[in-house]
Amino acid sequence: MTETAPTQLLVVDDEASLREPVAEYLTRQGFEVREAESAAAARSTLLDFTPDLVLLDIMMPGEDGLSLCRHLIEARELPVILLTAQGEPTDRIIGLEIGADDYVVKPFEPRELVARIRSVLRRAGRQSVEPEMDAMYEFEGWRLDPLKRRLIDPEDALISISTAEFRLLRAFLDHPRQVLDRDRLLDMVQGREAHLFDRAVDNQVSRLRRKIEQDSRNPELIQTVRGGGYRLAADVRRIAAKRD
Repeated sequence: MTETAPTQLLVVDDEASLREPVAEYLTRQGFEVREAESAAAARSTLLDFTPDLVLLDIMMPGEDGLSLCRHLIEARELPVILLTAQGEPTDRIIGLEIGADDYVVKPFEPRELVARIRSVLRRAGRQSVEPEMDAMYEFEGWRLDPLKRRLIDPEDALISISTAEFRLLRAFLDHPRQVLDRDRLLDMVQGREAHLFDRAVDNQVSRLRRKIEQDSRNPELIQTVRGGGYRLAADVRRIAAKRD
């Protein structure tokens, strides 16, 4: 019988008094854990270690957590949970806009941290790909490849898209012509119910509109529904993807 490899985590925090007990607790829960005391140490660790998820402190000397978070998500496509202090709401919003999957506020309950880790890993999709999931989305001449995370415009040009924009667009494509309120979008995109971050959704919608709308100030595809949220005003179909 083949044993399942343990989930690998990287804990990045300059405070050893927090980092070490967290790493010890997570190890007892069956995770394989490595530690880094700075962004520089994390980057060095990542040269020969690819974790399934990164726990990342925002406030660190030298390169801060938000800068490293952007690298982890855009360059490495790794799930990230931010470790934040009570008084850092703006940084949390920025982190979620960048594409962080979740956050926990210090001091936190270790069992809650484990629950959030497992929830993010489930959403990250470490599962085999079903045929339907391999298909591309097509809408109004646009195509989105969910496996390669590539957005292609009607002229067949590749459009750069961030992890956060990809998640938001996919949420709309999975629910075409449905009104999605901000709480539901947060739950689908960030995986938490936190109305304090309505502005994060609005900012992500604005950025996505600049990518796919002819005139982002007068959007036709992603429409604002007064008092309701947003709606993708387009038909969506799944088409077979051509793989290299």
